[in-house]
Amino acid sequence: MDNRPIGFFDSGLGGLTSIPVLKEALPNEKVLYFGDTARTPYGSKQPDTIRRFARQITDYLVSKDVKMIVIACNTVTAMALELLREEHPDLPIFGVIEPTARRAAEESDEPIGIIGTKMTIASDIYAKEIRRFNPSAETHSLACPLFVPLIEEGITDHEIMDLTIRYYMDDFMKKYDIKRLILGCTHYPLIAKNLNRIYPEVKLYNSSAEVIKEVEAYLREHDMLAGPSSLPDRFYASDLSENFVRMTEQLFEGYDRKICLKKLED
Repeated sequence: MDNRPIGFFDSGLGGLTSIPVLKEALPNEKVLYFGDTARTPYGSKQPDTIRRFARQITDYLVSKDVKMIVIACNTVTAMALELLREEHPDLPIFGVIEPTARRAAEESDEPIGIIGTKMTIASDIYAKEIRRFNPSAETHSLACPLFVPLIEEGITDHEIMDLTIRYYMDDFMKKYDIKRLILGCTHYPLIAKNLNRIYPEVKLYNSSAEVIKEVEAYLREHDMLAGPSSLPDRFYASDLSENFVRMTEQLFEGYDRKICLKKLED
């Protein structure tokens, strides 16, 4: 039994979408979440900048004695996962890309669409991971850079979001006859209902949810599951925006939580 919290981090509020999945599977687990809302979005930043930010946040979570870290961000996973594992060899660190790619690769031979930030798509990491599990898999990737800023601003249940989705995706979905789509950004589950409405025939793969299956398996295998505890979940942000507070309240209504502000210095 290990009652230390699990550390999660993301460029903003998107990584919060992993937490309800964790709570559904393992309600005793406690969370220490950090959203870098002051510096979001990461998807258009240079790799060295993303790695520097990831190191800062990881060092902060380590200072809080987390028992593992989940990089709840596809861009950071693509740019910094291996680096962070090398720098913290004794700490389990999970990224969101491999478990999602594995499931999509093994489930069917139909073409797989991948949407994500500019940096995630430019890295081609999803296509590479999918082909590692299924060398004959057909993949098609599309960067959708406006999705994250709109989601961070809370513009989801709005015609603007639907028009933006259609602007990026209509031709892509038709051209490649996409019936399976990887949401290659942890913000994107927040517009899953939009995508389901616009493309009802398409199956979505949620990277926020897939990583939790690996986290659960690891905790069980290594006897690290948490027992009942009075400790609160904690949610930190580099800029405590109204949207960040609203999203934590919306996603975690009924959970014992503590929202804190922590400013990271460059």
